Amino acid sequence: MGQEVDHHVFTREDRTNYRTKVRACLDVFARMLSAEAFEVDRPMTGIEIEFNLIDENGDPALKNAEALEAIADEDFQTELGQFNIEINVPPRRLQDNGLTSFESSIRADLNEACTKAATVGAHMLMIGILPTLRPGHMAASSLSSNPRYALLSEQILAARGEDISISIDGVDRLHTTADTIVPEAACTSTQLHLQVGPDEFADYWNASQAIAGVQLALGANSPFLLGKQLWHETRIALFEQATDTRGEELKAQGVRPRVWFGERWITSIFDLFEENVRYFPALLPILDDEDPDVVFEAGQTPKLGELRLHNGTIYRWNRPIYDVVEGKPHLRVENRVLAAGPTVVDTMANAAFYFGLTRALVDADRPVWTQMSFSAAEENFHMGAQHGIEAQVYWPGLGGVPASELVLRRLLPLAYRGLDAHGVEPGERDRLLGIIEQRCVTGRNGAVWMIDSYRAAYDAGARDRFEALRQVTRDYEAHMHTNEPVHTWS
Repeated sequence: MGQEVDHHVFTREDRTNYRTKVRACLDVFARMLSAEAFEVDRPMTGIEIEFNLIDENGDPALKNAEALEAIADEDFQTELGQFNIEINVPPRRLQDNGLTSFESSIRADLNEACTKAATVGAHMLMIGILPTLRPGHMAASSLSSNPRYALLSEQILAARGEDISISIDGVDRLHTTADTIVPEAACTSTQLHLQVGPDEFADYWNASQAIAGVQLALGANSPFLLGKQLWHETRIALFEQATDTRGEELKAQGVRPRVWFGERWITSIFDLFEENVRYFPALLPILDDEDPDVVFEAGQTPKLGELRLHNGTIYRWNRPIYDVVEGKPHLRVENRVLAAGPTVVDTMANAAFYFGLTRALVDADRPVWTQMSFSAAEENFHMGAQHGIEAQVYWPGLGGVPASELVLRRLLPLAYRGLDAHGVEPGERDRLLGIIEQRCVTGRNGAVWMIDSYRAAYDAGARDRFEALRQVTRDYEAHMHTNEPVHTWS
């Protein structure tokens, strides 16, 4: 959905023609996979981070247009809500201190952007869900001005046929409705990109699915929504519900949700794109002029615009990406599991753990996904989201085990091995994975810090929930700018 689209009124003919075109794109994609026509020589990694904007009090600042104008950097882009912006970090290889280079670049860009955004009264915050969001922010007036967001909201609501229902039970209970997809804007994430070849894509996607619950447990950073304490990573439940095109009857019939963990291990990237076409009607049936057959037969690289746009409206937690850069096609796994924040160094520790662990699991003699059911991976995913670092998860050979214990006993050594295989420098590897280790030892991640700080603010005499959450938000911002890992925060 990063593609620019204008406002449209779609006809039945548009949808019929789009279905035909997207299937033609899928056929050409299958031929490209058979021809092995993909860039694999210098695989790259990438990072995208979404930010919230707050004012001096810690409340949402609906100023992304003004902030982006002040920042004036093409790496920063608009996002769904007026209180969101996103940075797309130029890709890098992991060798030659790639992780440290990512960290330095993000820190420098963030510092400069924060200084410029502050001139228009907007301060940038890396956090999964902004604790000070109120029901009044969940209105159409909070959508960014780009017409693609209003169009997407309109199409999701039209497909659903009724208002969106949000119902999440945690320490507190939240039950509310929305007549736009603005609640989705409350979910700000970190997206990790890993370029892989066609032959290895399925293994990397399966590995990513297998560890998604552990990623959530370690990186949980979204315990509050609309004044309620809910899941440690409330972002998961909120995102699943905020973009759900199904009414209750379609859910009862087993129609698949557009925010989807999936339902099986795969053998090819084609499996995922084929599922997209088979199971999901188009939300944005916008046609371009390219004939993918003609382009492919001419020995050129087709953009497959309809297939890519359709894929962008199906929100897998590990999404397949087909992209074309400088005329060369490549494939990526887009890991969308993690919340934004708490700091840049925490983000890089999470990235190091993901890149290292997936590589080790792919290189293993007996892949973990051959030893556990897909439903067990999905159960881990929701347990990690609900309970964070205290979650009990399943792992082959261990059974049910605390997520922190699993990481310390089994997964961290694998992550070390995987980073070595990627060519990461030992000092860089040890520093970042040491943060993951200490997070497990202390039992302290972003969600735990926020919950503890919220209780402390109340004990210190906060007048009400939102006053306490403002204090938490202001303290979080101060800690974020130190770039000290969250397990060290007081």
